Amino acid sequence: MTCATILRHGRPTRAFHEGFRLRRTTRLQKLIAAPRILVMPGVHDALGARLAEAAGFEALVQGGYSATATLLGRPDSSQLSLTELSEMYSRLADATELPILADADTGFGNVTNVARTVRLYEKAGVAGLFIEDQVFPKRCGHMAGKAVVPRAEWLAKIKAALDARDDADFVVMARTDAIAVNGLDDAIERAQLAREAGADLLFVEAPIDVDQMRRLCREIPGPCLANNVESGLSPLLPADELQAIGYAAVVFPVSATYAVAHALRDLFATLRRTGTTADALPRLASFGEFNELVGLSAQRRREADLQDYADALVARHANH
Repeated sequence: MTCATILRHGRPTRAFHEGFRLRRTTRLQKLIAAPRILVMPGVHDALGARLAEAAGFEALVQGGYSATATLLGRPDSSQLSLTELSEMYSRLADATELPILADADTGFGNVTNVARTVRLYEKAGVAGLFIEDQVFPKRCGHMAGKAVVPRAEWLAKIKAALDARDDADFVVMARTDAIAVNGLDDAIERAQLAREAGADLLFVEAPIDVDQMRRLCREIPGPCLANNVESGLSPLLPADELQAIGYAAVVFPVSATYAVAHALRDLFATLRRTGTTADALPRLASFGEFNELVGLSAQRRREADLQDYADALVARHANH
């Protein structure tokens, strides 16, 4: 199926979304609970969201690592504000019908700030969010030098997020980075407590081997999420193997960002070296292909239909 066949009026067709009548929050809950592992690619902008949907994925993730790189060109270190992220998520949600799992970092403050975060993210149209237990300013989960807050401080934020939901199906995922700080036992206990508090999905960041992964999935009484970060601390395992270990979902949060960075660096090097993009043409979308991807022809048809309707309406009244 090509991008052209699934897009109409700049959005995916109803046929493509057969069965998508449920709210995005409810769809994400059902996908997490399904027997087959949910694979969520990471996207860092609205165009990427459309491309991922066209590829046939059922849900997406957008984390602070890629958001910071895209919006600021900077490292993932708590540099984006709540309003900056919620506005970005609103644009992503407008670009796709798929459920989006969003990054709420450490909650942007205390439990009161967490509640406001949930309200803004729900208004933005995402299907869920995750809150971590790192000390602010946080770091990417695969970076050195992390620190975590006391359990009770983090758990209060998880409960605040759950209580603030207008939509009971809005997914709240609890993320702990405690493995690197306090060890595996503490990370498991934190995830167990988060599940008892009501978290829908549990994410223990950066297990270093398969044995740790198996123990996490065995001892945490709820659906667990795996994080596939290329060149990160955890084994890069295929989805089927992660499902066999016991994971309910897996994200690839930075792959697209790394791919874009590699492609642009190659393109700019070619242009700088040759003074033309001719050598890069095989690696570029064509003008027409790209316009179709972003829905230009569908938009023009819709504009023409509306003008035809208006002209006909005026003509009928002119003849009376």
